[in-house]
Amino acid sequence: MVSLSDVQFSNSRIASTLPARLVAVFVGATNGIGEYTLKQFAKHTQQPRVYFVGRSQEAADRIVAECKALNSKGEFFFVKADVGLIGTVDDVCRDIKSKEMSINLLFLNQGTLVAGIKTAEGLHLATALTLHSRARFIVNLLPLLQRATALRRVVSVFAATLEGPIDLTDIQGWNVNLLTQHGPAASLVTLSMKTLAKKAPNVSFIHDFPGPVQSGIARGPGVGLFVIRIIFMVLGPIMFIPKQESGERHLFLATSAKYPAGASGDSTSGVPLPDGVVVARGTDGKLGSGMYSVDQNVESAGSKVEELLASFRKEGMPEKVWELIEGEFKRITGPAAV
Repeated sequence: MVSLSDVQFSNSRIASTLPARLVAVFVGATNGIGEYTLKQFAKHTQQPRVYFVGRSQEAADRIVAECKALNSKGEFFFVKADVGLIGTVDDVCRDIKSKEMSINLLFLNQGTLVAGIKTAEGLHLATALTLHSRARFIVNLLPLLQRATALRRVVSVFAATLEGPIDLTDIQGWNVNLLTQHGPAASLVTLSMKTLAKKAPNVSFIHDFPGPVQSGIARGPGVGLFVIRIIFMVLGPIMFIPKQESGERHLFLATSAKYPAGASGDSTSGVPLPDGVVVARGTDGKLGSGMYSVDQNVESAGSKVEELLASFRKEGMPEKVWELIEGEFKRITGPAAV
């Protein structure tokens, strides 16, 4: 486990070890972990340019004001969008690409516990947000990430280290209940990111599990979500990771050299490691291999998950999963990316 003090020490060195004017894109950042991490990014970086995507203009106005208070020289741009739709994701990416030549950080946090809803594009909303929308943001913005001369990183906040068996006949999870969906869904996110990491070995990819953190993930109708909200209300004060700590740990994930890109000799791996902190194992079990599945303590998945992922690789599962995802992209929009 990386101690909170090591996390804070690393974050305190961002301004002195990473260049000014880092460009970051935060998706799902008007509440919860996205918001907490965005604020820490604003606090610790020099003159950042940040695009943050969400649905609430009211929350965005508050967040911009708070970020400007933390860093008066930073620029913070809100993009109001429903990123459950691939067409909307493309619109957001086109807008960002028209304004930026490169991006240093793509931080993905969109999601919902609402199940059984079909989007206008024919996808299961829960899976559209955690899998298809995130993958589309990555493929669309990957050229800008690869073009960055400093930090180049993707962080996807979901259910890393909880990977489980996959049913390729139901990757959208129509037939998976709320209590068992995390295993297959986590594997799909990890495998899709691994496929993209192979295409971009100079970019670092991290799928993480944040642990219990207060957020709006349980918003929505239904008895099940109502019960979850009651549980959170009762147990939250004793089980939730503090908001600031969650933001600090996710900023560490986003900036530390503990998670280098897979390219040999990468010189843009992040803030140098403090004494006692070592480079993380990738999902292939090798140190610093570029794609990481990490837990709430920002440490790599254990041997059980590594063995499962190794079995997937032998079966050609990453390629099969990506073919299904890309097939949906082509069905919905035509091109595989914009």
